[in-house]
Amino acid sequence: MREIKQLTKAEFQVMQIIWNLPDKGGYTGDILAQYDDPKPAYTTLATFLKILVGKGFVRFHKKGNKLFYTPTVSPEQYAKVYFEPVKSTFFHDSFQEMIRFIFKNERLSEGEIRDIIDIIRQTQQR
Repeated sequence: MREIKQLTKAEFQVMQIIWNLPDKGGYTGDILAQYDDPKPAYTTLATFLKILVGKGFVRFHKKGNKLFYTPTVSPEQYAKVYFEPVKSTFFHDSFQEMIRFIFKNERLSEGEIRDIIDIIRQTQQR
C-alpha cells in the first residue's frame, strides 16, 4: 500500500467535506457550497483539490466539462496516519500510555465507560 501523507488544516477541511457529501464525492461547486461563510475563492478550492489529487487523496473523472471528485482514502485510513505520529511523539509508541492520557483528561459517564469496554471486548474477539 502506498504511503499516506499528512494533510494541512485546509486540505483536511476539504477532505471532511468530500467524505460527507451524499454521493461521497462532488463537483467543485458542490464542495464549495458546504463551506461556512466566508467561503474560500473558487480558484483557491480548485488549487486544494489539485494538491489533494497530487497527494493521492482524491481522484476525478470528467462529467461533461466538469470534474467530479471522489476520495481515494477513507477517514479511517487517514486517522491511522494522523494518530501514529502523536502516539510516537508524545507517548513513546505506547498505545496504553496514549489511552491512559485520554482517560485521565476526559470525564466519561458510566455508560460511556461500559461502551468502551464493550468495544474493547468485541475487537479482541475477532
